[in-house]
This record gives sequence, structure tokens and C-alpha cells, in this order.
Amino acid sequence: MKKLFGVVLLCLMVFTLSACGANDQESSSPVTESSSDAGESKPLATSEPLSVVEIPSASEDSEEPEITSSRQISVRFGENVVVYQLNDGGAAASFYEQLPLTIEVEDYSTNEKIFYPTQQLDTDNTPLAQGGAGTLAYYAPWGDVVMFYGDYNENPSLYELGQVVSGGELVGEMSGTITIDVIE
Repeated sequence: MKKLFGVVLLCLMVFTLSACGANDQESSSPVTESSSDAGESKPLATSEPLSVVEIPSASEDSEEPEITSSRQISVRFGENVVVYQLNDGGAAASFYEQLPLTIEVEDYSTNEKIFYPTQQLDTDNTPLAQGGAGTLAYYAPWGDVVMFYGDYNENPSLYELGQVVSGGELVGEMSGTITIDVIE
């Protein structure tokens, strides 16, 4: 919506400026307005050049984070599916390369489900998990992947892999065998 508004505003500005400049023809005399009182002209504007107003693109002022990766994964258990959007970090790439996986999920605490991928994940260039339900993370000391369905505290060993896109309300119900695969 912001993009559409920006394009419409830009078009209006271009149209207005081109309409104003169509009669200018590089004249050195200022624009004047006729006064109905005395029939005389008085200047409206100086002959200084107009300044260009820069309109920020939608990505510059967007309130939503831009997702640069198109890597989505599904976590299936029974008839249920949870979808995660992976980020561009090294750990997410390492995890993505191991898919598909069929693995056992375990309860841990009162806010997360965990499982152990077949290989450790490379945490280079991976952001730390910031907190909040819906986060998919990797806890490096234990080598487990964590699916949070409740809030949690930040930890310098907890790396974010991605965020839930749909089905987040189902994570707390997961149990037994899950299948994790790439969504194409």
C-alpha cells in the first residue's frame, strides 16, 4: 500500500512540475499575477530553481522486516503442518541442507519443543535469537533445534534460524515423530 501511495504521489508531482515548466521556456522574467485592483502585475516567485524532493522507497521506510530468503520449511506431525520462513544465516543454511528429516520431537520446559538434527549447524553469520513465540532457533552448546511456542529469554548461545509463518498455535501440541521438509 505504501508503494502504491508513493507511486501515485510521485506521478502527481511529476505531472504538476511538468505542467508548471511547460510555459517557462527559460525566461528570465519572474512569474507574475495580475491584480484586479489596479491592473498591475506583481511577482509571484523568484527565478531560483525548484528543489527536488526525494521520496523514500517502500523498503527504506517499511515497518515490516524484509525477508530476503525464500527458504520455507514445513514441519508435519499427524494431520498438522507448521510452516517456518528461514533467515539467511549460516545455521539456517546448514539446517536447510539436511532436509528432509524424520525425527522425534521432545518437550522441553513449558515454552518449547526440541529435536536434534543429524549434524551440527554452522553458526557463522547467524543472528542471535531475540525472544518471542514463533522463533525457530539453534542452541549451539547442546546441538538442538528449538521451536518456541512461548516467550523466552535471550541467550548468547541461542541462534535464530527463522520465524513461524503459519500454524504457530500448533507447536505446543507437537509430539512423537515429525517430518521436516523444504517447501518448493
